[in-house]
Amino acid sequence: LVHRGWGRAPETLVDLLRRQVPGCASASPVHRLDRGTSGVVLFALGSEAARALGELFRQSRVDKRYIALVRGLAPEEALVDHPIPRRPGGERVPSVTEVRRLASAETTPRHVSLVEARPRTGRVHQVRRHLKHLSHPVIGDANYGKGPLNRALAERYGLTRLALHAASLSFEHPETGQALTLRAAPPPDLVEPLLAMGFDAAALAQDAC
Repeated sequence: LVHRGWGRAPETLVDLLRRQVPGCASASPVHRLDRGTSGVVLFALGSEAARALGELFRQSRVDKRYIALVRGLAPEEALVDHPIPRRPGGERVPSVTEVRRLASAETTPRHVSLVEARPRTGRVHQVRRHLKHLSHPVIGDANYGKGPLNRALAERYGLTRLALHAASLSFEHPETGQALTLRAAPPPDLVEPLLAMGFDAAALAQDAC
């Protein structure tokens, strides 16, 4: 978990950061990732920075790019404009995600695609729900995916996690105006199964950023 309040966990990302990184005792996350999603998480070191960065997210001035492994042959490009709730059980609000297919593989028991997803808005489970709306759910997704396919790919290729990775965040520094891009390489528990499926994971991850 990124922070407390979204579930029960003996330790959160906030706890790890504050303990391991000098000068981060008061750091707070500006956004969050779904549990099981790897990648970039942005923290602010003070209340003023948190407000400024939070405003960038609210104004959709942060370019967020995800890499996802999905079921089937995804379209080369798609724009998903499908309202979803801000919170579970809440009123549906406008939500938009751009999707681009990076590659596909003829895996068993069925083909899969590696896609880049760029959410223009920030809703709970937005990328996962929009890919499900396209009929290409994220592999390893217990909420929106297909259990038998997830289990088959886990057994054959060793993919035992949610195949969703926050590859990069791009935005202008709120004080200096400098253009920043923060990147995170996919971790081994995602890269190794992708390689086993026949993807050139390192090259594709670089392209997606």
